[in-house]
Amino acid sequence: MNADQVEALRVLLAPTGWLDRTRSFARALRTSARTPQGLLVVGTPADEPWHLTAHLADESRLAGIPELSPTLIRWAPPPTGPEHLRVGMDRLQAASRDETLLVVSPQVAPGDLLERLDDARKLGVTIFALDRGDADLEGLAHEALAVPPATAPVSFDAAQHLVSAAAGEAYHPPGPPRSRSHRARGGTAKPPAGADDSLRGRLARLLDAVSGTPVE
Repeated sequence: MNADQVEALRVLLAPTGWLDRTRSFARALRTSARTPQGLLVVGTPADEPWHLTAHLADESRLAGIPELSPTLIRWAPPPTGPEHLRVGMDRLQAASRDETLLVVSPQVAPGDLLERLDDARKLGVTIFALDRGDADLEGLAHEALAVPPATAPVSFDAAQHLVSAAAGEAYHPPGPPRSRSHRARGGTAKPPAGADDSLRGRLARLLDAVSGTPVE
């Protein structure tokens, strides 16, 4: 998903209130992150948030915000390889109150993760959670953004893109979101008869037009 696609999502999500939710979450995350590499990112043992970590790193570099540069924490890092890919769960034990932990959990958080988060919170670490509506995880988080699969107008992956993009953007007064490209400014054509005119259907058609790739 490129900048045009993210902007297309923003235009269509603006009336739903979801754009404000992702921006609020992202801005709180950006404000909380105060030290370079002090934004820790962790997922579940079955799903490491590589994609979101990479996008946050890009936003940090492009926007000149070193505090947004993430550190990916892994459950079973290899003993060799690049240093930034060998950060294990013991990093949480060394976390400080000046650091922020972003938990990305597309599944129910396992007990081991919840225990580690509880320990990190006791150390003073600020915890953010991006999840699918996990009550136990959100109970440990200071800030949470739930993406319920049955009701959210975007996928969990798309929500991650919106959060990372909003974290790196300049703050503006309330109003229509600024476009990042000329292509995203144009209106959308009226759907043909019989086409799905729901928000999901509109998103699918617009992203298909922008990317040239069918969206299920």
